[in-house]
Amino acid sequence: MPSERRPRGRRGWPVWTVAPVLFAQACAVVSPPEPGACEPAAAVAEVAAGVYVRPGRSAVVFAGDNVANIGFVVGERCVAVIDTGGSAAEGRALRCAIRNVTDRPVCYVLNTHVHPDHVLGNIAFDRPGVEFVGHVKLSRAMALRGDVYLARASAYEGRTLGSANIVFPERTVNDEVQLDIGDRILTARAHGSAHTDHDLSVVDELTNTAFVGDLVFLEHLPVLDGSINGWLAELQRLTASDMSRVVPGHGPASAAWPNAAAPTRDYLLALREDVRAWIAGGGGLAAAQDKIKLRESADWRLVEEYHERNVGAAYAELEWED
Repeated sequence: MPSERRPRGRRGWPVWTVAPVLFAQACAVVSPPEPGACEPAAAVAEVAAGVYVRPGRSAVVFAGDNVANIGFVVGERCVAVIDTGGSAAEGRALRCAIRNVTDRPVCYVLNTHVHPDHVLGNIAFDRPGVEFVGHVKLSRAMALRGDVYLARASAYEGRTLGSANIVFPERTVNDEVQLDIGDRILTARAHGSAHTDHDLSVVDELTNTAFVGDLVFLEHLPVLDGSINGWLAELQRLTASDMSRVVPGHGPASAAWPNAAAPTRDYLLALREDVRAWIAGGGGLAAAQDKIKLRESADWRLVEEYHERNVGAAYAELEWED
């Protein structure tokens, strides 16, 4: 079963009743372009014909704005948005950037995973005719983490955000689904547990450009929130594909493929080797987080913020290996 659809009423915590669909490549209705004045627009770069990215910056979530790479693809009929940023303001700025590029309406918003720097801008696109798409496990992740993310976002923004600020997917992808935005097909693929347990990639078949979310990090140290073994396996599968370029979740707006996979892969391989050796030597978790240092040579940012956490996540997985 390639995908499922949820009923309307997607704000707040989800309704768990779903109806399966086999093929639905286009929204039946799309919302009209929004009239009136446009707020300040996000600065976007066209990385391939009709493919635009708002580059993020290397920063801890809720310690600054514009952390993740987000973007959109323009078809002959409508526009698909891939990730929406870490706040309603980021989402509105992206919406404004779209209006500066095209008068075609947005028909899809695809979220690559649950982390707040990728999904809290969804509310800016929550309008009739816009269909939200995500991994089959995304809604559960949103429900489990939503309260924590909203509390942190409220503290950062200085105002109270309620459950209406979490917008759940209506269509969920279990394997892959193709979306037609008008003479342009996007393929959304659900991945096994990797960066998270619900990663989704989106390939623009026209330009062989893939939005891979946080399956690929550049500059910003990778963050492990799923499975280190699964992540390495998914990277191996991805590197066998014939994509021309990828938009990583963090780092430059785009990078050549498959070379862009190497820094993330090499970091994870070194982390796995070091943690396995530590466990084999009888070392405990607390000492592992203190003693296992970054030994791989890439010039990563945010090492102090995330490497120790990654050691802990890898240890929790690898200590149970056969």
